[in-house]
Amino acid sequence: MAAYSTYTDSELVELIKTDNQHAFTEIYNRFWDKLLAVALNRLENLEEAEECVHDVFLKLWRLRRKLELKYSLSTYLAAAIRYRSYDVMAGQYRKQRQATQDLAGVDADIADADLADAHLLEQELMDMIAQSVQQLPDKCRVVYQMSREQGLSNKQIAAELNVSEKAVEAHLSRAFKGIRSNLALAGPIALWLIGQ
Repeated sequence: MAAYSTYTDSELVELIKTDNQHAFTEIYNRFWDKLLAVALNRLENLEEAEECVHDVFLKLWRLRRKLELKYSLSTYLAAAIRYRSYDVMAGQYRKQRQATQDLAGVDADIADADLADAHLLEQELMDMIAQSVQQLPDKCRVVYQMSREQGLSNKQIAAELNVSEKAVEAHLSRAFKGIRSNLALAGPIALWLIGQ
């Protein structure tokens, strides 16, 4: 094993092309610390940096038979660790962005669900009010519908029904009391919806 430390990088590359594991181990030992320093400088996380260095050496071993270096082994490995570090950083960025998008999607889903719930609640309350209105005495129901559904003033209702404004007010008061008693269990939102 000691003899491999005297080989040049180029000689070691030629040896690993022939599946020489001792030559590969020498390359590994020769460059591990340097590559780790580069990866650690970029990633600032020892575990991720070590994994990057491991990946670079694993790729070197897998490609050993096809390896044709235009530059030195040192230059090749330095470029490989930089690219691998960038890949890890890009993956972290994508994960963070996806997490942010997922969180925004969850917030939007919650908001949509809240809005749907609010619409459903409002519809249920409106249905309860409509049922309560139908249970009113005829005159009260007519006056209430003219006031709330048609938007007529007390004076207009009085003129149309040929009654006094006081009578219109009395019918509306009675209508509101009847509706309120029917909606007592529905709470303050229901009372707000009927306009009181």
